[in-house]
Amino acid sequence: QEQLVESGGGLVQAGGSLRLSCVASTRTLDNYAMSWFRQAPGKEREFVSGITWTGGDATYADTVKGRFTVSREKNGNTLYLQMNNLRPGDTAAYYCAARSYNRVSSFPEEYECWGQGTQVSVFS
Repeated sequence: QEQLVESGGGLVQAGGSLRLSCVASTRTLDNYAMSWFRQAPGKEREFVSGITWTGGDATYADTVKGRFTVSREKNGNTLYLQMNNLRPGDTAAYYCAARSYNRVSSFPEEYECWGQGTQVSVFS
């Protein structure tokens, strides 16, 4: 069973930056897609960004496009989310997720494995 462990969350002032990391336990992620989702209290889980492991094709939600960058370290099985120009509306628990299919999906139910989440809080 795949295991995902996120880190890097924290408290930051609006306009600041954070970088989230997600380490996968599996030895190979070829033909996987991995994504970041977030969930604020009282709201549904929403897609933030995703990337295909083999090709590195990235997808972003409109709300984060131009501010967030997703990347992966293939040899280290690590997924990153660089978040710049953070806003209070970005406050949420952030989760990484993996699916054994080489295409990013924005639907959480299409992911097979999830991390435990890391909290990001942005104050103005």
